[in-house]
Amino acid sequence: MKKVLVTGGTVFVSRYIAEYYAAKGYDVYVLNRNSREQSKGVKLIQADRHNLGEILRDYCFDIVIDTAYTADDVNKLLDGLGNYKDYILISSSAVYPEYAPQPFQEDTAIQRNKYWGKYGTDKIDAEETLIRRNPNAYVLRPPYLYGPMNNVYREAFVFDCALQDRCFYLPGKGEMKLQFFYVGDLCKFIDILLETRPFQHVFNVGNSEAISICEWVKMCYRIAGKEVTFKNVYGDIDQREYFSFYDYEYCLDVSKQHEIMPNETDLYEGLEESFLWYKDNMDKVNKKPFFEFIDESLLLI
Repeated sequence: MKKVLVTGGTVFVSRYIAEYYAAKGYDVYVLNRNSREQSKGVKLIQADRHNLGEILRDYCFDIVIDTAYTADDVNKLLDGLGNYKDYILISSSAVYPEYAPQPFQEDTAIQRNKYWGKYGTDKIDAEETLIRRNPNAYVLRPPYLYGPMNNVYREAFVFDCALQDRCFYLPGKGEMKLQFFYVGDLCKFIDILLETRPFQHVFNVGNSEAISICEWVKMCYRIAGKEVTFKNVYGDIDQREYFSFYDYEYCLDVSKQHEIMPNETDLYEGLEESFLWYKDNMDKVNKKPFFEFIDESLLLI
């Protein structure tokens, strides 16, 4: 039985990964401070990743899956680990500068992105630290991840609008495109990486096609059993005050991913899974005050 270490393991991506591998019958360990509810079927290693001491030294892991945010996160974990075989870092598309030619390719120079700021530069530092210390590690750069357990107020916000029979305030004409990736496909890609062991070690991962905001919102409303009416928002209003995404369109080249994993979850089907989870877990999403801003500032538009 393979032994897997997942850092975190209590929210969205890391939690989904931990439960995915537990369901496959792997021996799954999660490393966290035990400040949130733990998943069933996993084993807790209770510790602060920045103060590990010798707690991991006697373990031998087949796979380490890390959602590290900073170089310090990576260094402290590598310093604390005993033996392990494979290390996979879940990084981010935020490492690409907004001014680089699109679609972003894996060999695009990674630099500060003005929209993502410190989050992106910290991810750059984490990647570079890991590759320097372990050149055989794999680094994955997803766009917007979605799916069950998503605690970020993205698709859940649109579902709330639909369930409350609200009209949807659309940035401009809603033509800006978004690129998503289903969290279950992220897990499947990790499986394929470890089976095929490609020479390439940095991968963009994501859906092959982006979708406009307008079409994405329509899809979410339809899944919730509602029809949407739109109000268009123009002018100098910051769309992050009433919408889940920056006014920033980008696209990843995911052709290398599709060479080894040609199939992906249909966006509609993935959003259906998101909605089913959300209906029973509304309290587990970090909601933002979009409705307050809309009701106070946009109702007269």
